[in-house]
Amino acid sequence: MASQRKTIITCAITGAIHTPSMSPHLPVTPDEIARAAIDAHEAGAAIVHLHARDPEDGRPDQTAEAFEPFLRTIKEQAACIVNITTGGAPTMSIEERIRPAATWKPELASLNMGTMNFGLFPMLGRFADDLKHDWEKTYLSNRDIVFRNTFGDIEHIVTTLGANGTRFEFECYDTSHLYNLKYFLDAGLVKAPLFIQTVFGLMGGIGAHPDDVWHMKRTADRLFGDQYRWSVLGAGRNQLNIAAMSAAMGGHVRVGLEDSLWAGPGRLAESSSEQVRAARQIIEGLGLSVATPDEAREILHLKGADGVAF
Repeated sequence: MASQRKTIITCAITGAIHTPSMSPHLPVTPDEIARAAIDAHEAGAAIVHLHARDPEDGRPDQTAEAFEPFLRTIKEQAACIVNITTGGAPTMSIEERIRPAATWKPELASLNMGTMNFGLFPMLGRFADDLKHDWEKTYLSNRDIVFRNTFGDIEHIVTTLGANGTRFEFECYDTSHLYNLKYFLDAGLVKAPLFIQTVFGLMGGIGAHPDDVWHMKRTADRLFGDQYRWSVLGAGRNQLNIAAMSAAMGGHVRVGLEDSLWAGPGRLAESSSEQVRAARQIIEGLGLSVATPDEAREILHLKGADGVAF
């Protein structure tokens, strides 16, 4: 039971939102992604959240084959929990998005809990003149992205991956997503303890004001009581201040270059592990302890690394 008082750090290594031209430190190749994940684990991350990219131009790649090289390297060299995305990129089909997790059967997979508008285009104001690849401008300028996560899509992911013993990081971008998750819990399609990642500051979802954080936490408390474990993801410059709020309230935190490229005002983070170290400093400064991977497995009731297919 002592592990229940530990704070889990998740590190999201590369994602599908930021593009390679935005930062020279964003991992793109399998070797870069593996190295970044291992370094993040060594810095204190119990969980690494993974996407794949085309090593030539850095565009999101959701083929199972793209994940294999870094999955095997990470497992060989680190004891961390691997979390494979089912979000992929918001422009992908649900079948594309589920394929890597269905193939590799991880301990944990992300699961977005509702359909939403998804706005990446504000980033063009900062980066438009620096984009090196044609796909980046086309991707970022799209004002018509609807990130589809219907009840049918969610049930398909839950039943497909749940059959392999995979559990979920439920990504909730607004209060409606918490209510959607409550439906799946009441229907017996998911089981406690729920690992709820409340997401703040992405255009199309809830904002990043402290009142927004409190509102999501109060709603989750009312809906789920002691049946969930709470974590936060603050986008961009909101990353560490929202992480600090969560840690102070007994929650868990997620950092990494998927969610923010920054280490401070106007200063690019040189790695995800730099952000992990900053989050760890906050947690330990509050008199708390960071969870090891095995402690996180106990907290989240995961199947263990011997149950994966890589």
